[in-house]
Amino acid sequence: MSATHTTARPASAATTALSRMTALARAELTLLGRTKGALVAAVFVPLVMPVSVRAAAKDMDLAGAGLNTGTLVLPASIGFSLLFAVYSVLVGSYVVRREELVLKRLRTGELRDFEILAGSALPAVLTGLVQCLVLTAACTTLLDLSAPSAPHMVVAGVLLGLVLCAALAAATAAFTRTGESAQATPMPLMLVSMMGSGMFIPLELLPDKLASVCELLPLTPVVSLVRGGWTGDLSASDALGAVATAVAWIAIAVFAVQRRFRWEPRR
Repeated sequence: MSATHTTARPASAATTALSRMTALARAELTLLGRTKGALVAAVFVPLVMPVSVRAAAKDMDLAGAGLNTGTLVLPASIGFSLLFAVYSVLVGSYVVRREELVLKRLRTGELRDFEILAGSALPAVLTGLVQCLVLTAACTTLLDLSAPSAPHMVVAGVLLGLVLCAALAAATAAFTRTGESAQATPMPLMLVSMMGSGMFIPLELLPDKLASVCELLPLTPVVSLVRGGWTGDLSASDALGAVATAVAWIAIAVFAVQRRFRWEPRR
């Protein structure tokens, strides 16, 4: 009996935050694969949307802004992956798991609140990361893009975007009442980001005052870092400003989650 007891303890002690989040992520990945709507939004929509951006690029004076089709479509593609594969999918996931009392049950175990949110987000975040890599390779090949002038800016933009969209998803879920409404609550941020963050229309082509406002949108720093990293036209001060804006939005989202996130259904 004592020997059996001593062998059980290391297994318990080996339960770390990483192992707990990994186990939760595996379960969440299985559920994601069974949800057809979320799977389509996560996998197929971001791969189709860049086609519309390329079509719209024909009517723009990109050369006058120091851009070309590739440097418009590539950052937009990454933005679509972040919005659809990470942000939109996670809002629905958090809300549905809350309504099904999954989050409430998870809190009664070893998992901490951060581990629950992070572990649940891992499948969507990894899906978004893989899509960003695939779309980057496809755009580079099909649109004859050269290597990025500042690859560290591109990496920083993608990583900040993944964290930002996961945090914003949790914050949006805090204000979303039901699984049905989770299909609508992400739309304002998604539409504003697509139209104002430089994905469809580069900020360089907007009036100066409007561009200054759009620079403060959550996804604009991500698009700016990716595009600037590729073209090499983003100065160090502008890059630091973009990072600061993204970090500020992450902090705002985390604060909202800490204050407003609900772990059980609203009655």
